[in-house]
Amino acid sequence: MTFRVRYTKQAREDLRRLFTFLLEIDPAAAQRARAKIAKGMKLLEEFPFTCRKARPDMPRLRELVIDYGHAGYVVLFDIDDASTVTILAVRHQREDDFF
Repeated sequence: MTFRVRYTKQAREDLRRLFTFLLEIDPAAAQRARAKIAKGMKLLEEFPFTCRKARPDMPRLRELVIDYGHAGYVVLFDIDDASTVTILAVRHQREDDFF
């Protein structure tokens, strides 16, 4: 089964913020990070249940960890139903947690 992946407005803003931050420091690294994040999110189309639970009391709320360099990114998403995944937020691993 393939899941449709949707993005909330907040998730899109997070991605723009992360890309812009890295772009100002190292444009080539920003492009590599963008590609790595996109590749990681492809996993959600097929295997969203393989990602770790973000909270034990909310089994459909999950986190995808995407490694990049010495740290990486964490994607918070919700498995809405049998065919849809919604990306709620994206953080660099060195940023504050979602909750």
